[in-house]
Amino acid sequence: MRSRLIVVAAIFWLFQICVSAQETLSASAARIDLKTAANLSSQIAVIDAMTADQFAKHPIGSITVGVVSGNALIWTKSYGYADEKKLADKETIYRIGSVTKMFTTLMFEQLVEAGRVHLTDPVEKYFPEVNTIQGRFGYSPAITLFQLATHTSGLGSEPDNLAFYVKGPISAWEQTLIALLPHVHYRSEPGTQFLYSNVGYAILGAALSRAARQSYTSYVPEHIFAPLGMTHSYLEVPFSALQHLSKGYELDGGKVDTDTPQREHAGRGYKVPNGAAYTTVEDLAHFESFLMGFGPNSVLQASSLEDFLTQTSVASNIMLSDGYGLCGVVLKRPTYTAVGHDGDVAGYEAALYMKRASGIGVIVLANSTGDDALDSDALSLDALDILSK
Repeated sequence: MRSRLIVVAAIFWLFQICVSAQETLSASAARIDLKTAANLSSQIAVIDAMTADQFAKHPIGSITVGVVSGNALIWTKSYGYADEKKLADKETIYRIGSVTKMFTTLMFEQLVEAGRVHLTDPVEKYFPEVNTIQGRFGYSPAITLFQLATHTSGLGSEPDNLAFYVKGPISAWEQTLIALLPHVHYRSEPGTQFLYSNVGYAILGAALSRAARQSYTSYVPEHIFAPLGMTHSYLEVPFSALQHLSKGYELDGGKVDTDTPQREHAGRGYKVPNGAAYTTVEDLAHFESFLMGFGPNSVLQASSLEDFLTQTSVASNIMLSDGYGLCGVVLKRPTYTAVGHDGDVAGYEAALYMKRASGIGVIVLANSTGDDALDSDALSLDALDILSK
């Protein structure tokens, strides 16, 4: 992930999510009907032209963009090809990398609401294998679920010998995780510093699975994808959906690698709760609408969601310009606060950001990565800036 979360000092600031009181709206107040599509037509035209221009400079693969208003995907358009023969469209399936972490966070919130776990529960209560990690500070308390979810556990991002642990089927991801833990190290005292940790989110997923008494790979489809109407979202793409799966392109120095993205469809080792999901722009729009407060309550009560996203602490840099909380990434833009996440895996990029208080969001999905690929993260935020004028 090309994270914008650059820690400019070894300082851990806790602040409430940067959405001012005048911006904060209830779901009913923020609801925008389909007339918004017409009201935003000029801004959408600018986004369309901007995307087309950028894609023309990076024409490998495809990019699909969506604009979400309230509970509706009011505009979407695809540019380029899902593979060598088929044009991309709204049904094209992309990998979304670290955007998967937002589903893991939602699993956490659901289990808290149900009383199955608590925000400050020690991880070892559910996943004692965490104690095989090296370099624990003897005078520090055990790391908590909340610290894993906000990247403040002090754990390094990846294990030593990473390449050895990013292979293998999704069915064996937890065993792979357990095997790599002795090769993970504490980098700071828990609760004192923001350190983005892929391993941390995998551990969070494993601990939550134990608490739920249900595997992560069955829990998320059953309790999140299905009730949100995300009927074309997967942790493993079934044979029946392969016709819609885009082909990944990894670009490096003028070379195009399609073998690595193809191979990784068979599994990425331990990287499941932190990066395994596949989805479409329409499905991700359902998720974004939910995060903006448009339900359904069967997934999480609106009051609970509001508390989790706006009343829990956010780890920020010293400039208070960006941070990370249960809402995901928090970014201060010139005139508003954006929340969401970006992600990338071999051959695929994704970004989901929203101006949550106004019920406006942007989705960008792409099937190319590398130095010569379009920057989906920057494009999504530029588009959200345009919609926020």
